[in-house]
Amino acid sequence: MQQNEFAIWQEFDPHAKAWQTLNNDRSRNIARKLGIGDPSTARECLDCHADAIAPEMRGDRFQISDGVGCESCHGGSELWLNSHADSSVSHNDNLKNGMYPTDQPIARARLCLSCHMGTADRMITHRIMGAGHPRLSFELDTFTWLNPHYKIGEAWTKRKGEWNGVRDWAVGQGVAAENLLEVLTNKSAGWNGIFPELVLFDCHACHQSMSDRTWGPRQGTGLGPGVVRLNDSNILMFRHVLAPIDKAAAARILEQTRGLHRATTQSRDATFAAARRLHATIDGLLPTVAAFDYGPDSLDTILSSIEADADRGEYRDYAAAEQVAMAAQSVVVAFENDGKVDSEKAAQLRSRLDTLYATIKNEDSWSRQKFRAALAALRAAAP
Repeated sequence: MQQNEFAIWQEFDPHAKAWQTLNNDRSRNIARKLGIGDPSTARECLDCHADAIAPEMRGDRFQISDGVGCESCHGGSELWLNSHADSSVSHNDNLKNGMYPTDQPIARARLCLSCHMGTADRMITHRIMGAGHPRLSFELDTFTWLNPHYKIGEAWTKRKGEWNGVRDWAVGQGVAAENLLEVLTNKSAGWNGIFPELVLFDCHACHQSMSDRTWGPRQGTGLGPGVVRLNDSNILMFRHVLAPIDKAAAARILEQTRGLHRATTQSRDATFAAARRLHATIDGLLPTVAAFDYGPDSLDTILSSIEADADRGEYRDYAAAEQVAMAAQSVVVAFENDGKVDSEKAAQLRSRLDTLYATIKNEDSWSRQKFRAALAALRAAAP
């Protein structure tokens, strides 16, 4: 332990300012539209902007103004706060004493997604979005490294095992897909009167210019124009996760995804049944994904699978293109870490990755053609 993690979190990590954000004009305006009073005390806001545990569980020094602090992610620390910096105490001992296993990708993904995507018991609803809350987007490997308060080194690896960013990307896609399906099939959280919870659907299927005439088919949905589509970007990416592992399973995910999209045009019961089938398939594959060694040989297979879907027109939805860019970043970093590229080649890949990200900078005016060209250029430069 470096024992400077708190200082790094406090200075650089946006989580440290999560509660303070609730006191700005934008947050107060959102709360006013929702009719929930002061956002800094409203349950709907505190669920994700603070460590909003029950009052009877709070220690003497607990402050809600700390925002998303250490214990928000690492668990109540009463039994391990002192021992976790003691080299004579093992990481497993700390876990037994209540530390949350953030080093395990499945557990970390579920924890992060509980806020960055929402769950049945704390939903980021379409109503909240309609009041002005930003659109949510998340990818486990990318977001893990946006503001790290620790370093992966020999000591970390000795305690917790080898780090693999592509594996974390893969696991994150599967857990996010499961999370979507779990909320969709939850009758209290996934539905609002006669409507499903619209935050589960693709924003840009509806939010586009009325004069836009650019609709085109997506083979992954099997739906025609004018149909509200589930946001299946994580399910789509999970097929690429499986490309180096099990192509037959990837094909099965595609067919079941198409079945789910079709079911949404039939009935609630049909949707629930299709969602549960797909969830069971993903759940059965997730342990294999988590255990797979996404080594150098798997990277080209993943990029080839991603590009093949681009050729088939799968990235017509902005959310999918956004996930592709973050996946490409994980692969490029892996190329560097695995020693597959020299410094000159790495710089070229980074430049083309920046170009790819630039094409999705503005979700309201992004160009599918420019995105497709940037992805092809990145793929061409890969080893």
